[in-house]
Amino acid sequence: MNSSPPNHDGATPPPATAEGSSRSGSADQPPLSRYESQKRRDWNTFGQYLKNQRPPVSLSHCNCNHVLEFLRYLDQFGKTKVHLHGCVFFGQPDPPSPCTCPLRQAWGSLDALIGRLRAAYDENGGSPENNPFGNGAIRVYLREVKECQAKARGIPYKKKKKRKLNPVRGINDQNTTLKQSTTNMVK
Repeated sequence: MNSSPPNHDGATPPPATAEGSSRSGSADQPPLSRYESQKRRDWNTFGQYLKNQRPPVSLSHCNCNHVLEFLRYLDQFGKTKVHLHGCVFFGQPDPPSPCTCPLRQAWGSLDALIGRLRAAYDENGGSPENNPFGNGAIRVYLREVKECQAKARGIPYKKKKKRKLNPVRGINDQNTTLKQSTTNMVK
C-alpha cells in the first residue's frame, strides 16, 4: 500500500521516480519541455535495453547493429497494422474488416525516435562522428520501413508541397470573378 498522504483533492501522489522526484523540474530549474522529457525517456529506455542484452552492452561499445535490433524489438509494442504480401487487404488504405497481420511501429514514430536518440547521444558525451543513430544503415532501414508501410497501405508517401496563399492574388481572383459574374448578368 502506498504510504504517501493523499493530495488536497484526495488522490495519492505518484511515486517518486529514479531521479528523486515525480516532477520533471525543480524549484531552481524550469520543467522540461515535452520534447526534452520524451528524449530523456527514450534515452533511458535505450540504455536499459543495452543493459538487458546478454552480455550487457556499454554505450561506448554500442553500434548501429544494436540500434537496428532495438528498432526491431520495439515493433512488438506497435499499434500500426502492416499488411503482409499474402494478405487480401495488402495495398488497401481502408480495409473493410480485420485481419491477422502484425502490428508494428509506425515509420514516423521510428523516425522521430531516432532523431531524439541521436540528439541525446551527442548531449550525453558521445562524439558526433561515432553516433550510431546517425549511421547510414539506420537511414536505409527507416527508408525501407517507410516504403514497406506505404505499399502495405496502398498510400505512397510523397512530400507534400506547401501552398503559399498570396493575399494580393486572392483579391485579384475575387475581383475577376466578380467582374465576370456582373458582366454575365448585364448581358
